[in-house]
Amino acid sequence: MANEEKQPPKRNIDDRLDALTMNAELFSRDLEQFRAEGERLHADVETLRASTADLVITSRQDGENIRALARIAEIHERRLTAVEGDSAPPA
Repeated sequence: MANEEKQPPKRNIDDRLDALTMNAELFSRDLEQFRAEGERLHADVETLRASTADLVITSRQDGENIRALARIAEIHERRLTAVEGDSAPPA
């Protein structure tokens, strides 16, 4: 008798059906939560995609503006050099 293992009490068909129904309801609830979270994640990804596209456009415009400013600075540097060269006292 020391080797006898305790066995769970046998459940009748009604108890089994109740347990299956509860499991199905829990599964359905979890599945709905996963679906809702998937939709939220999808919306977040789309928002990030749009933000990234905006950042790409803005960074390209910034690059163009920086290159334009660099050209202007170079032109001004040449003018200053030319003005300084013209007004330098003769040696």
